[in-house]
Amino acid sequence: MDSTTQRRVVTFTANPSVDRTVVLDGPLARGEVQRAASATEQAAGKGINVARVLACAGVPTAAVLPFTDEAYQAMLFADLPAAMTVAAADGAHRSRTNTTITEPSGTTTKVNEPGPTLAEADLEAAASALLRAAEGATWVALSGSLPPGAPVDWYARLAGRLTQLGCKVAIDTSDAALDAVLAALPGAAFDLIKPNSDELAQLTGGDAAAFEAAAAAGDVADIVAAARALQARGIANVLVTLGGSGAVLVTADGAWQAEAPSITVRSTVGAGDSSVAGFILADVTGGGPAECLDAAVAHGSAAASLPGTTLPTPDDLPAQGSRVVALT
Repeated sequence: MDSTTQRRVVTFTANPSVDRTVVLDGPLARGEVQRAASATEQAAGKGINVARVLACAGVPTAAVLPFTDEAYQAMLFADLPAAMTVAAADGAHRSRTNTTITEPSGTTTKVNEPGPTLAEADLEAAASALLRAAEGATWVALSGSLPPGAPVDWYARLAGRLTQLGCKVAIDTSDAALDAVLAALPGAAFDLIKPNSDELAQLTGGDAAAFEAAAAAGDVADIVAAARALQARGIANVLVTLGGSGAVLVTADGAWQAEAPSITVRSTVGAGDSSVAGFILADVTGGGPAECLDAAVAHGSAAASLPGTTLPTPDDLPAQGSRVVALT
């Protein structure tokens, strides 16, 4: 393989969306008529977000879509980074619209539609498109919610097929799909999961509020213990994102904690996706666990400092890196 092929990343957006962002000039007034300061639309989805961040950093990235939507794809191609390509499975469907309402304080409210219902033929066409794109890739990121019609363990099934190709696999999802990924372990082992405090509690039976309070006080012992339990079940890297309290990474070789840089939060949309992209970016460029954690926190923080659905480029990263320490 040449160096470009070795560093290629593939993302899969199982339930793509047109992200409509409404920016308010005051707090959201529930039940009232309120004028927006601005409104924008962008072809998006969690895998698309990961792909954009990686491609803007110069990593060749292929974004795979589970169906063809000409209007969505036209919007996507209108602002496509040079290092990013797009592949769509056969079968025409209309992508959902997700609406984000952003207040001046940085508070973000999201209303997400369910997406089109995919038949069995659609699901197999999507899987085939993904596996074709993944040939020779270093990483594949499976991101976001599942569309109606997809089996709850679809990501676990896809992960098993992808690891047979020699790809590292990241899975970033939530709710029942996240539970199904865990239930498939260790048979469907994979390489990266990025739970927040709520998701870590969901997966381990912990208390999200207690995790957050302890992290804010600088105590991540319980978070590390919960992450180690997940890692031991067959996930190579457990990256726990903690917002303003930074993040924790647990691997078979140890645990690390990173403080978040000081930023003004403008919108949290895309911050988690940017963290996944930052981790993968550091890994494909030869970084170790501390470097991967640092890059994840830097990219997530940069995304949170930008308005609306804006995703970070290398120029947007905090001038000062996060402080990463190894934990015993």
